[in-house]
Amino acid sequence: MKKVYLDNAATTAIRPEVAQEMMKVLTEEYGNPSSTHSFGRSAKVLLETARKSIAKHLNATAQEIIFTSCGTEADNWILRSAVKDLGVIRIITSKVEHHAVLHTVEALQKEYAIQVDYVKLNADGTVDFTHLSELLDQELKTIVSLIHVNNETGTILDLERTGRICKQYGAYFHSDTVQSIGKMEMDLQALPVDFIVASAHKFHGPKGVGFAFVRKNTGLQPLLYGGEQEKGLRAGTEGIHQIVGMAKALELAYLNLESERNHVTSLKQYLTDKLKTTFPGAMINGGENGFYNIVNVLLPFSDDKTAMILFHLDMKGIAVSRGSACQSGSVKPSHVLAEILSEADVKKPSLRISLSHYNTNEDIDLLLTALKAV
Repeated sequence: MKKVYLDNAATTAIRPEVAQEMMKVLTEEYGNPSSTHSFGRSAKVLLETARKSIAKHLNATAQEIIFTSCGTEADNWILRSAVKDLGVIRIITSKVEHHAVLHTVEALQKEYAIQVDYVKLNADGTVDFTHLSELLDQELKTIVSLIHVNNETGTILDLERTGRICKQYGAYFHSDTVQSIGKMEMDLQALPVDFIVASAHKFHGPKGVGFAFVRKNTGLQPLLYGGEQEKGLRAGTEGIHQIVGMAKALELAYLNLESERNHVTSLKQYLTDKLKTTFPGAMINGGENGFYNIVNVLLPFSDDKTAMILFHLDMKGIAVSRGSACQSGSVKPSHVLAEILSEADVKKPSLRISLSHYNTNEDIDLLLTALKAV
């Protein structure tokens, strides 16, 4: 039985070149980059070379890239420090954010009694910019936190427009860019954004490592205390093999971006066309203008088929998701879909199918055959 992996928004297969690079570091470069002897200095060179490489691909400066364990840690750090250290007394966000942001905001509201405002969304899940401007018109020290590419529906936020509005009203702007880093160009000198985050495993790198872009002179303070690693902003010995792997994965992602994006875009078109002809009444949640590797489809299935759909697909060797991998064990409906679908439609089966350059038309045909047999 051929296994078919269509859950790339949850995580991606590591590129062989990345694993090879990591193995070299693991076996040959085991020094602590904070040590002053030759082993430590050699590791430090690898660390800073990786930092410069990542910064170059995003048109940032090396000092603006801070390594973390993942995007979740980076989101927590940025939002927490904004409230604790930057004097922020209000967070504007949306109800379709990743839980790394939503749960952090809820915790900060309880701990610091900050004001939290949720911006209205349009029917397709995009941000209502008129409402965002109205919220920002209140003179409160604010950070706006809005996801760039929604991890469940693929809905895209216009970073440029959002950043300009935030600047106009003197607000900080943070965006969870976990789903978009490595999959689209990003010029951080031109984009009016203060903070973004990334996880290497979303762009064919290793798990357990990510980074935050923190625009210089914003004044963030550390979440973790200890040594002076990461310019004093993130204590803990850096995982050199993971960081080198992440830098290699990002380098390859941008080197191959055009060809791989074209391939995945054509796969998505093939998938949406086939879904509509195979299942009349199928609806693409969030519309068809979402990010090029994510399709969230509502299927016109009866109630008795809904409960077993993922199990049935898994038995056929096909991996898809009903939402974020971080909550796929939950019986609750997706909080994202609950915001944009009617009460009746939320109860129907929706699948998130997320693609990578490793996928083929044959994978999609196998998925559709399995769905027809449900």
